[in-house]
Amino acid sequence: MAKSSVYSVCGMCTVRCPIKVQVENGQVSFIEGNPHVPAMKGAVCPRGAAGIALVNDNERPQTPLIREGERGEGKWRKASWDEAFDYMADKLGQVKEKYGAKAIAFTDRGGPFRDLHRAFLRGIGTPNYNNHDSSCARNVQHAALSLTGMGRKAVAYDFKNAKHVVLQLRNIFEAVNVQEVNNLMDAMEDGCQLTVIDIRANVSASKANTFLKIRPGTDYAFNLAVIHEILNKRLYDQPFKDRYIDGVRELEQFVAPYTPEWAETETGISAGQLRRFVKALAAAAPSVIWHPGWMAARYTDSFYVCRTIYIINALMGSYGAKGGLPFVSKPGDVGRAGLKSFMDLYPKPEEKRADGVGWKYKHFEEGPGLAHLLYQAMETDDPYQIKAYVAYRHDPLMGYPEPERLKKMWEKLDLLVSVTFSWSDTAWYSDVVLPLSTYLERESIVATKNALKPQFFVRHRAVEPCYDSKSDWEIVSGLAKRMGLPELAFETREDVWNFQLEGTGVCIEDFDAKGMVSLADKPIYKAFDSYKFKTPSGKIEIISKKLEENGIASLKPYESPKKPKQGEFRLTFGRCALHTQGHTANNPMLAEQMSENVLWINTKEAQKLGISHGERVAVSQNGYTETILANVTDVIHEDAVFVIHGFGHRLKPESRAYGKGLADQNFMSGGMEVWDQAGGAIAYQEHFVRVSKIAK
Repeated sequence: MAKSSVYSVCGMCTVRCPIKVQVENGQVSFIEGNPHVPAMKGAVCPRGAAGIALVNDNERPQTPLIREGERGEGKWRKASWDEAFDYMADKLGQVKEKYGAKAIAFTDRGGPFRDLHRAFLRGIGTPNYNNHDSSCARNVQHAALSLTGMGRKAVAYDFKNAKHVVLQLRNIFEAVNVQEVNNLMDAMEDGCQLTVIDIRANVSASKANTFLKIRPGTDYAFNLAVIHEILNKRLYDQPFKDRYIDGVRELEQFVAPYTPEWAETETGISAGQLRRFVKALAAAAPSVIWHPGWMAARYTDSFYVCRTIYIINALMGSYGAKGGLPFVSKPGDVGRAGLKSFMDLYPKPEEKRADGVGWKYKHFEEGPGLAHLLYQAMETDDPYQIKAYVAYRHDPLMGYPEPERLKKMWEKLDLLVSVTFSWSDTAWYSDVVLPLSTYLERESIVATKNALKPQFFVRHRAVEPCYDSKSDWEIVSGLAKRMGLPELAFETREDVWNFQLEGTGVCIEDFDAKGMVSLADKPIYKAFDSYKFKTPSGKIEIISKKLEENGIASLKPYESPKKPKQGEFRLTFGRCALHTQGHTANNPMLAEQMSENVLWINTKEAQKLGISHGERVAVSQNGYTETILANVTDVIHEDAVFVIHGFGHRLKPESRAYGKGLADQNFMSGGMEVWDQAGGAIAYQEHFVRVSKIAK
């Protein structure tokens, strides 16, 4: 029996954990955490283990497909890769010739492996690259930039050495990063305190020392009162404040009315609880991590929730501190050359972006843009027409509000392409489906991880594709050959890797031993006594000139959120450890363990409606209704209901997921227009639904 092992990178969620894959007779037999990464402890999460089922899933796209019927009708013609590439390149060429390259748009899920396909977009001349981040962490990124001039990934979360961790927009034990989870659990065994602030007692809350159940939409109120208490009691890190924070006087004046007693009336968290929490937090400083959040696309003021979190971290002196938010190192910081970039082969397109980022909305970072505004441009033809769109490992019909409206936005497109390793609503509605090999069947470009101990890493192919699918680089290279971009028309994976590694002193064989190449001998905690932030003052700036110049308040007065009407509930959603958004609901292993979502509803509210635990109930909005099983519980706020996102699939090829659960995105009427004007992200949790018994 032929056995081997391959170091690779998990692709079951956006964390991309380092893994070791055991292979027997050309089949994956076992997946474990990379043993050369101590914090992995040899583990993967449930989704990581289910990668085997993803490979063997016979219900994923198995060959290139070209639509023959109407969009969404499900009539396809199997095609060869040459035919699919030719068809796509011909359509893109027609669009480019008639409307200009700017009429071509592209979205993906972001991550470390984007450089090659972003170079392809530059090569054909379009500025319209977007990722999914306006549905996730744009508010976090823009909050970080507004204070420090640096993005959210400029700091690490030193959980292993932390003394107090606060989770407010982060459910660490369900949206699982295995290394972070293990490091936090180690810290908690050493006495680290964990506080969770949430509308419901999630798994993270069940492990916390303190759980603060907050009224939905009032996180900003709570954070303002925390800042008030810190400043009023002088619980901040005095040397750090004096040296590194600009605008404390303005901050003190602003938070003066926002006392703990005031916050109690808004949040439902008592003034005494808040004061005890702040005292405990200050006692642990500077080894404090108040996580600024992952999925922060929640309310119309979530940008300010993220911004106040960063301000609190600064007042605690957490920036640069061991056990806090130490700064990561890039290859250049440790005297090493970085990877050669494919994007540098072509100039940045000069055309303005269709989503308005960078010219209409000057306070936003251009890089990933704002996808919901791109879609609105497709609808209005403002500032120009978008006629071709490629969704690359991205399912906007599952991930954004108002999927039926999105389909209408796309009616003007001459070409809609989905590159995917599983069926999705977007793929089903596309003109062309290009089957991407699963992560265990494909290799990726070399990537950089900026960290306390920076490294290069690579995904190796563990097994050959069992269907007619291709890797990312093969798809981009196939299109590049036909679009007049010979620089990206690579023949082999080694050609791709050798291009990137030129001048680094690293060769691809160096990855064989561990799957990664460390660029430093040990974690580096940067000397902080002379550090300067990337702002005009070199300090953390409470008052952001860029925000103010663009009509956005650096410190926004609090506005009480809308309360649900009688019989209504604020609709909220989140993650669990078993599923990743919508693309795992049909996974054979994971569907067995969790086949549908349930509706969390407060016990007292359920009793008023005559609803029992486990009963199927109707959820409705504006005449639209779906049904779901009720999870009646004391540990969710009475104003809200909650579901795990990613269910309610209606595609017949997905037999395991078909017709099971509720699709929350269908209950966000007008949701494409409801977004955080300061941070850029969609405000998903500003919608209300009615819940009722089903008449028998």
